Amino acid sequence: MRSILNIAAATAIAAGGSAGAAAADTIDVGVCVSWPGYAMLEVARQNDLIPDHDLNITIFEDPLGGHAALAAGQIDVYGCTADYTPLVVDRGTDVVNVAFLNPSYGVDHIILSPDIEPADLPGLKVAAPQAYIGHLLMGIWLDSEGISPDQVEWVNLNADEAVGPMMSGDLAAAYMYEPWISKVLEAKPGARSIVNTSDPEVLKTGIFMDALYMNKNFIAENRDAAVAVLKARWDGLGYWNAHVEETNKAMAKFLQWPEEDIGYVIGTNGKSFEGGIYMLDFDESARLCGVLDGEGPFGMANGSMVDSIALTNEWWIKLGLMAKKIDAAAGIDCSLMGDLVASGYRQELIAQ
Repeated sequence: MRSILNIAAATAIAAGGSAGAAAADTIDVGVCVSWPGYAMLEVARQNDLIPDHDLNITIFEDPLGGHAALAAGQIDVYGCTADYTPLVVDRGTDVVNVAFLNPSYGVDHIILSPDIEPADLPGLKVAAPQAYIGHLLMGIWLDSEGISPDQVEWVNLNADEAVGPMMSGDLAAAYMYEPWISKVLEAKPGARSIVNTSDPEVLKTGIFMDALYMNKNFIAENRDAAVAVLKARWDGLGYWNAHVEETNKAMAKFLQWPEEDIGYVIGTNGKSFEGGIYMLDFDESARLCGVLDGEGPFGMANGSMVDSIALTNEWWIKLGLMAKKIDAAAGIDCSLMGDLVASGYRQELIAQ
C-alpha cells in the first residue's frame, strides 16, 4: 500500500498565475519512505531556503514505486538508498545518483524471532524489502552465517510491514529499523537484534548509504534548478544543525512520527546519533564524490562513491538480483556537487 503526502500542491495553486507558470517553478521531489534522513528538503521548503522554486514533496511508502516514478519523469528528485544505483545503470533508466546523504550508523538491524538460531533459518521465511538496503543487509548477514540466498524463503516487506508477521511468528527473521525494532523486542520476549550497521568495517564500505537521485532530463533541461535543490538540501541540513529542537518537532509533524522517535534516528545534536544515522555535511559528501580535497568520515576515501556502488553491484549479483557487473561510474553524476564547490559553497557541521 502506498501512502502519499502532497505537501506543496495547495501552495502552488494559491500562488495564482497560469498552470504553465506554476509548473515551471515547481520541482517535484519524492522520498522513498517516511524517514527523518530524507526530510531536509522539507526543512528547506518550510523555511523558504529555496525561494525561486516550489518543492512539491511526495512520500512514497514504496521504494521501487518511487524509483519508477523518477525514471518516468513523474518526479525530478528522489531521496532513497544508494544500493539501487547499480540497478539504475543495469536497466538504462534516465536516472543518476548525485550525492551521498548519510550512512546508516547502526539504525539498520536484522531481528531474529524468539527461539530461532541462525542455523535454523534454511527453509524458513525472512523478510526484507527487495532491492533495498534491508535486502542487502539480510543477504550479507546470511552469507556470513554460511547460508545462501536460495536456502531461505524471502518475503518482500518493509520494516513496518514486517511487525505483524514477526508478532504472529510467521517470520523467522526480519530487517527492521526504529521505531519498529523496539516495538517487536518489547512485545516478543526472546526476539533479538543479531547484526546492525554500526560496525566500523561496514561503515567504511559506504554501501549502507542514503542518496539523492535526479532524473537526467531534469538536470539537462533545468540545471540551475537542479543545483538549487541540491544546495537547498544542505541548507536545510544546516538549518537543522542550528535549530535542532524546533526542526525535529517540524519533522515529526511532517512524517507523522512521535517526536521522540525522530531523536532516536537523527539525534538531537545536529549531526548524528549512534544507533541511528550520521548526517554527512556538504564537505564530507563532496569528498566522497571526489570534487573536494580531503578524506571522508569513517575511513571512506576521497571519490569512494564509485567503489561503494561497485561493491553493492557485486553483492546484488551474489543475491541473484543482478546478472552482470556494470560501470559503477555511469550511475553517478557528481558534476552538480562540483558546481557548488566551484561556486565557493562549503559546509562543515559540528555537533551542538
